[in-house]
Amino acid sequence: MPEKKPGKSPHDRHPSGAPWRNFYGRFKGHTLRGTQEAHLASDLEALSPGAVGWDENPDRTPLDLAARFGTGPLWLEVGFGGGEHLVHQASNNPDTQIIGCEPYINGVAMLLGKIRKAEADNIAVHPGDVRDLFDVLPDACLDKAFLLYPDPWPKKRHHRRRFVTPEHLDPLARVMKPGAEFRVATDIKDYVRQTMEEVPKAGFEWLAERPEDWRAPWNDWISTRYEQKAFREGRTPHYMTFRKL
Repeated sequence: MPEKKPGKSPHDRHPSGAPWRNFYGRFKGHTLRGTQEAHLASDLEALSPGAVGWDENPDRTPLDLAARFGTGPLWLEVGFGGGEHLVHQASNNPDTQIIGCEPYINGVAMLLGKIRKAEADNIAVHPGDVRDLFDVLPDACLDKAFLLYPDPWPKKRHHRRRFVTPEHLDPLARVMKPGAEFRVATDIKDYVRQTMEEVPKAGFEWLAERPEDWRAPWNDWISTRYEQKAFREGRTPHYMTFRKL
C-alpha cells in the first residue's frame, strides 16, 4: 500500500513532525510578461537557498548554510513584494547573503528582473511559504530579518493569518541569533498593536526608547511601493525594531 502523502487533511503530519499547512495568500495575479517568464525559467532555480520543498527534502533535513552561503552574515526578508528593498539591501551590503521569501510569483518575477539589473549576486529566493523555509533552517542562523508592509488581513476573523502570530514568530525566533535584529514596517494601526503584543512574547525586545522613535524609517531604508501607497491614502507608517533575546 503506498505511503500516505502529507496534506490530505489539516491533521496529517509528515514523518518529520512538520504539519500540513493551509496557505491563504495569492500565488499569481496578472499574466506575466514574456521576459518575466524567461527570467523565472532561467534564473530562479539557481537562486534557491537549498532543498526547501517537500518533494526535494521530504525528511526536512536542515540546510547546510555554510556550503551554500559561506560564513558571512545571513539575513531574511519575509514577503519581499516587488523586491526593491531586498535588492537595495543586497547592493549596499555585498558581504551579506540575503534570503527573500515570497509566494506571489508575480513579485518573484519582478525581483528577478531587478537582480539582473543590479547584478546582485548575494540574494537567494524561496518562491513559497516562509514556514517551509523555517522547517529547514538551522537554529540561530540569521543575523537580521525584515517584515515590511505585510498583508494586513484587516477582517478580525482573519487576524490569525497575520505573520505576527506564534505560528510564524516562534520559528522565526528559533532561527535568529541572540542579538539579531527584527524590523517590522506597517501602516495598519491594528497590525502595530498586534506586533507590539506578540513579538515580545516570542523572545524579542523592542528597541525604541520613545514612541515617536517608530515614526521615522531606518537610516538605510528605501521607500517601497507599499509605503508610497500608504502615504497616498493618508495612513501613517510605523517602523518597529526588535532584538532577539
